[in-house]
Amino acid sequence: MKNTIAIVLLFLLSIGISAQTIDLNQALPVDQNIKKGVLKNGLTYYISKTDVVKNVASYYIIQNVGSVLENDDQQGLAHFLEHMAFNGTENFEGKEILNTLQKEGIVFGKNINAYTSFDETVYNIDNVPTAPKLIDTGLLILRDWCHYLLLTDEEIDAERGVIKEEWRTRQTGGLRIFQKSLPTLFNGSKYAQRMPIGQMDIVENFKYKALRDFYHDWYRTDLQAIAIIGDINVDEIEQKIIDLFSTIPPVEDPKERFIVEIPDNEAPQYVLVMDDEVSIAQISFGIRHPRNLKDETVADLKGSLLNQMITTMLSARINEQKQDPQAPFLRIRVGYSDHSRATNAFSVQISPKPNQQQEAFKVALNEINRLVKFGFTTSEIDRTIVQFKNYYENQISKREDISHGQIANTIQQNYLENKTMTDIEKEYELVKQIFNSLTKEEVHRGMKNLYTQKNRYIITTGVNENNNLTQTAALEIIKTAEDDKTLVPYSDEFSGKTLISGIEINNGKIVSEVDNDVVGSKTFILSNGIKVHYKFTDKNKNDVKLNAISEGGMSLVEDSDLPSANLMGNVVQLSGLGDYSPTDLTKVLAGKTASAGISLSSINEAIVGSSVTKDVETMLQMVHLRFVKPRFDMDAYKVLMGNVDNYLIKRSNDINEKIKDSVIMAIYGNNNPKTQIFNSDYVEKISFEKIKETYLERFGNASDFEFFIVGDLQPETLKPLLEKYIASIPTDDTKERWKDNTAKWQSNAIDKDIYLKMEHPKSSVRIGYKNEIEYSLKNELIARALGDILQLRFTETLREQEGGTYGASAGANVSKRPVESASVSVSFDCNPEKVEKLVVIVHREIENMAKGKIQQTDLNKVTTNYLKERKEQQQYNSYEMSLLINYFREGYHMNDPKNFEDLVNNISVADIQGFTKRLLKNADSYEITIQPK
Repeated sequence: MKNTIAIVLLFLLSIGISAQTIDLNQALPVDQNIKKGVLKNGLTYYISKTDVVKNVASYYIIQNVGSVLENDDQQGLAHFLEHMAFNGTENFEGKEILNTLQKEGIVFGKNINAYTSFDETVYNIDNVPTAPKLIDTGLLILRDWCHYLLLTDEEIDAERGVIKEEWRTRQTGGLRIFQKSLPTLFNGSKYAQRMPIGQMDIVENFKYKALRDFYHDWYRTDLQAIAIIGDINVDEIEQKIIDLFSTIPPVEDPKERFIVEIPDNEAPQYVLVMDDEVSIAQISFGIRHPRNLKDETVADLKGSLLNQMITTMLSARINEQKQDPQAPFLRIRVGYSDHSRATNAFSVQISPKPNQQQEAFKVALNEINRLVKFGFTTSEIDRTIVQFKNYYENQISKREDISHGQIANTIQQNYLENKTMTDIEKEYELVKQIFNSLTKEEVHRGMKNLYTQKNRYIITTGVNENNNLTQTAALEIIKTAEDDKTLVPYSDEFSGKTLISGIEINNGKIVSEVDNDVVGSKTFILSNGIKVHYKFTDKNKNDVKLNAISEGGMSLVEDSDLPSANLMGNVVQLSGLGDYSPTDLTKVLAGKTASAGISLSSINEAIVGSSVTKDVETMLQMVHLRFVKPRFDMDAYKVLMGNVDNYLIKRSNDINEKIKDSVIMAIYGNNNPKTQIFNSDYVEKISFEKIKETYLERFGNASDFEFFIVGDLQPETLKPLLEKYIASIPTDDTKERWKDNTAKWQSNAIDKDIYLKMEHPKSSVRIGYKNEIEYSLKNELIARALGDILQLRFTETLREQEGGTYGASAGANVSKRPVESASVSVSFDCNPEKVEKLVVIVHREIENMAKGKIQQTDLNKVTTNYLKERKEQQQYNSYEMSLLINYFREGYHMNDPKNFEDLVNNISVADIQGFTKRLLKNADSYEITIQPK
């Protein structure tokens, strides 16, 4: 008997089936690297130590409070409170939170931000240096955000205008469509009436007490979690949290934090929505499912894997059909994701071609029902399992490189949704057991479980004078698909091929190898003349990057061919590679993490690649094929042109596209061949043959491409691969240089008001100056500082003092090629009634720079940020890529203090003043204002 059992066990193991039955009821393994605790007052805290960025920490507060908790007369107050957190607390009056952090190089809108959603409000302060004083500051800010907002009358009134302008900026046709769809999406529940931005009549007129009451009702310790993530001592941080946050009093007799339930619907919910500024159709078909908010088990993990597998495989099938130019849809996106706090949704987002809504909906429903009837093929399931295993293995190999934001997202899901913060290595062991015992029948059953009859919704974004998908037609298409006896199982004929199957490669050699001690690199000279600069770096584990750069770019393309050149990358991407269509290429690369795409900029062309360490060979194979066997597929071109035609229709009524076109025409004129408007005339100039011809001109010869490879890759592994895949690329002696092909402004001084019809009136202002100024590293940094100081000034004046805009964007730069010049630009949206006043302020602030009226504190803020960010950047492999490119192509050493730190530390107010005076003297300029008709 013992021998029989042993033989059975060996047999089970030999066919890859675990001899142990996995316990689906067991809890998921918890990541012990995240410490979680709860104080007596109910506050939850999380602490995670990581040195992915050394010597910095990030601070988060997660409020289990969103717009869904508002009463009818409070709509917008949850979002208003988010703003007020930056406008005065017990320990930081007025704007002192921002001032304090910005002095340490932490940037508002980039490192400091927040958002409000239906169910939560989350604040973040990222990458704060871990000096003891700043740790205490970060914790004190979180404490004040928990319970000690000042909410003064003056600050409340000042913020009303900012939020009104945020609302104005966000009013687009797409947002109005979304708002109209909410009652159907959420089946008439409270979600449908609680857009976080709120109602502007309430925002502009609520009593101070109303905001304070909402704050005291909902901003409380039992609904709050804080998270500190970074290069920290966990025990010390925990003690500081206990000491500082335990004193916050809990709210007595707190209101119930209810979860909004979405009622079931037996019949599908339907709505047709339209907007004058939306000119393309969309169809959203979804099925709501209840979400488990209890402690997760292995059964939940298995269910999640099944849902991800199903949507991945269904997407792959639909993408195959997308390659057919005759397909009635442009794209169909399938997913299973969050819908509300209590629900998930299986969703299908369909972008039909013009007047083909019914046909596109049929394709989606037929493919779904094919799966419901017949399930998936073994090869589809096997490929997907390989992909998922590859994902887990990559995540495990890079677990030390997980960003603060990713960790914070895991924490947030744990706090708000009770998702387990899993140990990914232990989770992968469970995943492998699940895959080992997974059957086709289980996957098929999973599809049937997703496609339920209850809780369906259909949202049609219609277009005036189109044959829009009606409720009657939609329901008939669904019924026909479900009853269709002619559907046949999917056939998957692809198998057993590699990327270079059938391709003959004649290896070259490395003819010389030179060490560079300055930047720690090696340069390989290959037998075909190509130079490869290589540097080993494992700042990011299991990560390899490639750049191959050549001069020329768009500057060498004839004006008449620019439209074709602009779409070249799209056609190449859609065409596949080598002998494989995009569909087959995806199958060939299953289980691989490698890419090699192309880019065509104004003066360069490049191939940009990346891979994990084990798949470097695949990446280099792809690079080889980009040169020796690119693929140009006429069907791919036709598919792309179908998308282009749809884009033309989409942008025809889009107000933001009209604004963009108006600005381009105002600056460059109506007929400038180098800056053409994307319209029907532009599209008529696009040619498949010109796309192919341009590609072969720019990438047909590798002789003047210079290669750069950095990452977690040993030279003894790389060298034979270079000889096989890069040294074998044919070359000659051709060397190209870019030329000055700059588009000229139509006038040296442009001042224009443009009037457009708008659904919601707003003004858009664009102001700019440019002048000839010599390029240098110092001038580059001075220009950057000028733009960033202006950004600070406009935030204070245009946004905070005037309440005139949600935010102005300001920037300045110096270009080295194709001509040495400097420019400064400002753009913002605002209330039409305030345009004149705000424009005066913009010009005044720029002129103040030229007069030397620059606050040293502002200059200190931006230079401190530059030094801080440089230290952070140096901890990534991508920095090493920039180091090599700048050393070998631009002729300077990034790590030499004289090329950065010394320059930054020595930028003075006088430097900014002198640079701005030179920039403004006899400068070309524009001031363009878009006004509502």
